[in-house]
Amino acid sequence: MTKTSFMALLKRYRLRANLTQEELAEESGVSIRAIRDIERGIARSPQRRTIESLAAPLALSGDELTQLRDAAKSNRAQQTATGVYATSVLGMLPPDLDDLTGRERDLGTLLALADELSGPRWSGHTAVLTGPPGAGKTSLAVRTAHELTDAFPDGRLFLKLRGMSSQPSDPADVLHLVLRSLGVDAVTIPAELEQRASLCRSLLKDRAAILVLDDAAGEAQVRPLLVGGPRCLTLITSRQLLVGLEGVSRLNLTVLDSGDAIALLTAIVGRARVAAEPEAARELAELCGRLPLALRIVGNRLASRPGWPLAGLVDQLRDTGTRLKTLTAGDLDVRSVFELSYRQLTPAAATVFRRLSLVPAAEFSAGAAMALADTRDAAPILEELADASLLQTSHVDGRYQFHDLLRVFAAELLAQEDTPEAIEAADHRLTGWLVRTATQAGRYFLPSGDSEPPAPTPWFSEPDGARRWLEVEVKNWLPAMKSTAARGEHRPVLDLAEAMHWYLDIDGTATTWHEVYELAVRSAVALGSKRDEAVHRNNLSWIVCTLGDGDGAAQLALQALDAAVAAGDLREQAWSKLYLRRAQADDSGELLDEAVRLFEEADYPIGLQWARAERATYWHEQGDHAAAAAEFERCLDHLKQRTGTPMDDYSYAYVLLDSATCLLALGSHDTAFTRCEQALGLFRRHGVTLGQARTLQAIAEILRHRGDHANAAAAQAEAHTLFERTGAARRS
Repeated sequence: MTKTSFMALLKRYRLRANLTQEELAEESGVSIRAIRDIERGIARSPQRRTIESLAAPLALSGDELTQLRDAAKSNRAQQTATGVYATSVLGMLPPDLDDLTGRERDLGTLLALADELSGPRWSGHTAVLTGPPGAGKTSLAVRTAHELTDAFPDGRLFLKLRGMSSQPSDPADVLHLVLRSLGVDAVTIPAELEQRASLCRSLLKDRAAILVLDDAAGEAQVRPLLVGGPRCLTLITSRQLLVGLEGVSRLNLTVLDSGDAIALLTAIVGRARVAAEPEAARELAELCGRLPLALRIVGNRLASRPGWPLAGLVDQLRDTGTRLKTLTAGDLDVRSVFELSYRQLTPAAATVFRRLSLVPAAEFSAGAAMALADTRDAAPILEELADASLLQTSHVDGRYQFHDLLRVFAAELLAQEDTPEAIEAADHRLTGWLVRTATQAGRYFLPSGDSEPPAPTPWFSEPDGARRWLEVEVKNWLPAMKSTAARGEHRPVLDLAEAMHWYLDIDGTATTWHEVYELAVRSAVALGSKRDEAVHRNNLSWIVCTLGDGDGAAQLALQALDAAVAAGDLREQAWSKLYLRRAQADDSGELLDEAVRLFEEADYPIGLQWARAERATYWHEQGDHAAAAAEFERCLDHLKQRTGTPMDDYSYAYVLLDSATCLLALGSHDTAFTRCEQALGLFRRHGVTLGQARTLQAIAEILRHRGDHANAAAAQAEAHTLFERTGAARRS
């Protein structure tokens, strides 16, 4: 009985019984795949127990059952006689890319894995290559397989798993292909998935081969395909992280660094064109997000048009509205590659992915996603996006990043798939959360007694956490503050600016705080609040003076004084006097006396100590060092009793620093140096950059007095670096 006769018999009996393949599978308990493979001739004949399971639903007579058994037995005998398990060389690989660039380190990692297989204890190895769409995972896997041709003489097999398609490859079908490549005759291949996997393992147990499983959909698809023996290397590429796989090596491909990105562009378009327009080449690489696929598309477009200047394509790519359209060359299309991953997402994850394009910066936290999704728990959604390589985890714990082009893609989808009302509501929730949270964080740095202790948040519950949040989110909360002001919501703007009054001494650049307080002044004027206008013109005066513009600072202080008088606010009048004196470098000392008096009348102790310390500095500058030193001591005695907030510490540190300058003039160098060290320790504890800079400058002066010029130069150099970081003018 031939194979065809056996197939014909089974099909004839099934049709006579008026059964579909699905119905026969259901009634017999034999899998639908097994029945299909038998009738198509791509599986070996079934065993006796399988035929007996088919007999009842097919209503076979005794003779018909015997005939079917004999046909199966004859077919198996013929298969054994022809040696269907003969050794065969595995299939060919796709061609290698001549211009693969920037993956040398990753290639070295994979080659090292292969070296481990040549040791005395073979154990096999599997490596999972992940990364964002277009990162070049397949190209690297193919290059690795080509490089290892000699090390794996029994062959290489490249298997497309089509994980991003609507119908990923069935593991059973993939194993059928593997078995055929291993020389197994189609009719002898088992029907069941587990039997196919077992046969693959037995045939590969002594072979040195490479298996490339390209574009895996997930762990369930991959697990049955891990059939390589101890001398085999299996490379899996996937946009999914495949976190459920155990005992595998992992290699996450990120975008290229700047040099490698330009090198890839050069390899495609030629050295002469890149050398002729180096700035345009660098900008092209950045506009492509240094993503290999995007760079290859740009390179191919330029290579096909030798007369095009690189700058012309730069102009096209600068427009985010058309950037993805521009990143198309023939059948290479960045948007289509991104689309495949996006369409695999759950509806909730897809919504959050689109809305995350509203975040001002490329990096964000779970809090931003919670606000955008209007949910109390966004972590599972963010992990889904990260597992799909549509987001990257940041080096800062609990934060995520968008690739530049994926961000553009998400923004396009948002405009296409969300209503304007939904977009506006999501944006409002996000900016509201950022402004409120920044305000709560800033309140951790108010002087003790100035306000009630701030309530803990899910993001921080103490000053160090609040500071870290403000630092990492500054590119989000500052734009959110601007958006809030633009919508005419002025009270949240003023609340945030006032909460930052003391924090601005700790962190951020002078230009950042200039933006904050300009916004606050405009909001105060818009609301007609003279008190708020006075507060924030005073703050702005301090910032402008720090930037070195004395005239501008004086004008702002006078405007603040007018507003404070109109509001009847003694505290702000006192601050205005202090800032006016600082801006004008007034030699009379009258403004300082007035500030002291006003702070006393306002019963504002912390302001009073600042004014008294400023007056002591004035006396020191006038040469009355003894009176200045005594005043500094009174201020220190008061301030050392105030503890509880970072602001209390750095207020004390500033007076320590100023008193050290006075002591130096009195010849008390050792005490002055000790106080500078105390001040520097406090400033460093709380990260007060400007305070550190000024203290290091004072330390450098003391060291010069001691004749320690080498350490003085080092301290001065560090001070200079810190002054530059803050954007503040260096004090002479």
